[in-house]
Amino acid sequence: MMTVPTSGTHALASTVAQFVWLLPLLPLIGFLINGTLSLLAVAKLGPDDPSAAGHDAHHDDHGHDHDHGHHAARHKFAGIVSLVGPGVLLLAFALAVAIFVAMRGVEMHEPYLLTLFQWMPVGDLHIDAALQLDPLSMVMVLVITGVGSLIHIFSVGYMQDDPGYPRYFAYLNLFVFFMLLLVLGGNYPLLFVGWEGVGLCSYLLIGFWFSEKANADAGKKAFIVNRIGDFGFLVAMFLLFANVGSLDFAGVAENAGKLPFGGVVITAICLFMFLGCTGKSAQIPLYIWLPDAMAGPTPVSALIHAATMVTAGVYLIARSSLLFSMAPVASLTVAVVGSLTALFAATIGLKQWDIKKVLAYSTVSQLGYMFIGVGVGAYTAGVFHLVTHAFFKALLFLGSGSVIFAMHRAYHATHNHDDAQDMRNMGGLRKYMPVTWTLMWIATLAIAGIPPFAGFFSKDEILGNVFARAHGSMLSEVTWLGVPGGTVLFVVWGLGLASALLTAIYMTRMMLYTFHGPNRSGQAEQGHLAEAPWIMTGPLVVLGIASAAGGWLNLPELIPIGPIGALEKWLEPVVGVATKRIAGTEGHESVSTEQMLIGIAVAIAVVGITIAITRLKPAALVTKKESPASTGFARVLEHKYFVDEGYDAAIIQPTVATSRVVLWKGVDVGLIDGLMVNGSALAARALGWLGSQLQSGQIGTYAWVLLIGVIALLSAFTKYH
Repeated sequence: MMTVPTSGTHALASTVAQFVWLLPLLPLIGFLINGTLSLLAVAKLGPDDPSAAGHDAHHDDHGHDHDHGHHAARHKFAGIVSLVGPGVLLLAFALAVAIFVAMRGVEMHEPYLLTLFQWMPVGDLHIDAALQLDPLSMVMVLVITGVGSLIHIFSVGYMQDDPGYPRYFAYLNLFVFFMLLLVLGGNYPLLFVGWEGVGLCSYLLIGFWFSEKANADAGKKAFIVNRIGDFGFLVAMFLLFANVGSLDFAGVAENAGKLPFGGVVITAICLFMFLGCTGKSAQIPLYIWLPDAMAGPTPVSALIHAATMVTAGVYLIARSSLLFSMAPVASLTVAVVGSLTALFAATIGLKQWDIKKVLAYSTVSQLGYMFIGVGVGAYTAGVFHLVTHAFFKALLFLGSGSVIFAMHRAYHATHNHDDAQDMRNMGGLRKYMPVTWTLMWIATLAIAGIPPFAGFFSKDEILGNVFARAHGSMLSEVTWLGVPGGTVLFVVWGLGLASALLTAIYMTRMMLYTFHGPNRSGQAEQGHLAEAPWIMTGPLVVLGIASAAGGWLNLPELIPIGPIGALEKWLEPVVGVATKRIAGTEGHESVSTEQMLIGIAVAIAVVGITIAITRLKPAALVTKKESPASTGFARVLEHKYFVDEGYDAAIIQPTVATSRVVLWKGVDVGLIDGLMVNGSALAARALGWLGSQLQSGQIGTYAWVLLIGVIALLSAFTKYH
């Protein structure tokens, strides 16, 4: 494939950046190799003698998370897959670092665009398959390939005994290919191809163990809910092309000024785009797929829900910051939905018992925080939280994977069939898994917002920006559903603080019930509890360092312990204009106000952790089997406000009933089968019977018919003549 840089004069054209096309190609090659090995492994040629008694060497390819810890025979291609799967990601990460170094050496006022080929040259629509390198796409590529590599390495240990080992890595590699296409695409349609691709791969990975109905259903749920959001994204693209005449990022930025500021068209484009984001990034009302997505293997949860797919919506809004800065009502909508999602999911996280479900609702809540950031025009703060969240949430998911791995191994050794993902069956694991315990506490303090860990800086920057925008900014001067924008932003800030408090409580609760207090997994099992192998623990250590030091990426001026605002300066060419447009003249608060805001944020995190430690008593907790059913509001939270049941009653059951009564029994059975198919057969049968009666073969009958015919003819002629 010829690659011709459209920006031949660009400073990056003569650097390693010209090989940017290799970034998505490497995981695609991994997918092709691992996919081929997967197919070769299951291909069964017939015996030479078909009558010979055969043996059905059928594997159960689709166990559940609790099948790990079996010491079954490894897959025959496990060696090659273990090299290829993580290998292509490590190569992609090395290339990404090299391109990043090259980008730091040049002025990035203009993006570097590499056109691979013409894709859709139709009439006024000219869309190229082009890859775009700029500071925003570079941040995303480093996160995807860096954190993705660690998750691939962890998977080698976690999935070691799974019969579907090559298939798993094929899907994982394909997922990263589409995600890189999403963030490197130089126009909205190419971004949309990656957007749909990660949707497909999430379906394949969530339903990886598809022989269990619950897993298959979870995959379908993710796929269908995402299609609803994707419809919104498509409509936004149609509106963009109809009104702006371009779908590539440069063309949209150049021509967007033609649209009336804050008008119906630009607001509609941004709201439809945000509908796409609510699906992909699990915001109200389309968040319901993400907690069910825990049905897939645990490293899948880390990849989809920490580093890649769910952050695509945040990336899309940051990428479209110029459009959103022209639609203040749409921006406020993003911030309001984000704040409601952050609080709503955090309350559910308070009463979940499955360790992965706690982290799932935590992800939904943290994504809400990112949308608060990009919604109030603090695009750098939103992306900053995206990066730090990728570190600490990947660490939490992989750490929970290590815990589940250890629990399964112990349960398998003692033939125990208890739920190995339920925190009520854990407790006291600190003694058996000290490394995992230490690293997960680092991630917990980061997500709770305790300094100096990464999450403190990014979360504080978002809350500080919301407070600053509540007066003197463009958003504070408009109204949202009749409410002044400044009032709306103060409410969003309050909801953000409440979410921070709940985050500190439910994350500390998870740590206390999992690692502290007495062990509840059973006397026999305790002898088998131990740290996971180093191929799994190693990536946790790297993520632990990133979770502790990630805040250095964008230090505020108040804390001059390193480079101030490095990420802000880096992203300035992409989001600087839009940020200034929304922030207005009063971009920053006074030093004393900033110190007060930081003090409030830290105090809330400390209060949350203190409440959890003083109120929760791990020693009083009993195992899942012995636990009484929840009552009152605790039951409502445990059942996630019965939202799924509500959707089922309001949408799914009526749809199924309509399909059954109208479409199946009415149209299919009644109209098509009954009237058309059976009716036409009946008519043909009746005509045949009539014809058979006329052709009886009896000469007497024929003579009578002939006589009647002659009389009829004579009477006719007699009548007229």
